[in-house]
Amino acid sequence: MGNIPNCPKCNSEYTYEDGNLYICPECGHEWNPQVESQMNDEKKVVKDANGNTLNDGDTITIIKDLKVKGSSSTLKIGTKVKNIRLVDGDHDIDCKIEGFGAMKLKSEFVKKV
Repeated sequence: MGNIPNCPKCNSEYTYEDGNLYICPECGHEWNPQVESQMNDEKKVVKDANGNTLNDGDTITIIKDLKVKGSSSTLKIGTKVKNIRLVDGDHDIDCKIEGFGAMKLKSEFVKKV
């Protein structure tokens, strides 16, 4: 038959090829192996102000006073933020800051602890 991979969703061995797609008859998942491999290669690397690579779950420190939009308060230099989550977009860090709540930050204004 060929070298057809198992389904990436349900790991079924009964996948088959249909044109340039692979199809799983058990869960109905369809995928293009070339597009999927390109997506894995293009994962965005998020770096802090010092050039250190950030990962989900890291602890960071804010390096500049930041005004909070829609509020009269500011986030002060040295505020520690634990357990960050990286997201796509202009503000690439999603986190909860004690005393402020859920917040999105730009990686250029933080450093890894």
